[in-house]
Amino acid sequence: MEMKKMRENMGWLYYQYLLMTGIYVLEPWEKSVFNTVLCTLMAMVIYTTYVFVPVHVCLGLEFFSALVRGQPESTVALMN
Repeated sequence: MEMKKMRENMGWLYYQYLLMTGIYVLEPWEKSVFNTVLCTLMAMVIYTTYVFVPVHVCLGLEFFSALVRGQPESTVALMN
């Protein structure tokens, strides 16, 4: 019973996806091409986010923590 309800829910979500993107009017091979391109783009965005965002967050935190701490005093003596 639970599997049937989940299957109906997934079918309803897929139908909403078709309506929202407007691909319900496409032929089956066009839907396949569209879905393949969409999945490929989403996979590339997720991968890029996973790889590059943590590096940028760490660099940003380093930068702002250096601003908060201020400049360290110089070890070079000033000459009069």
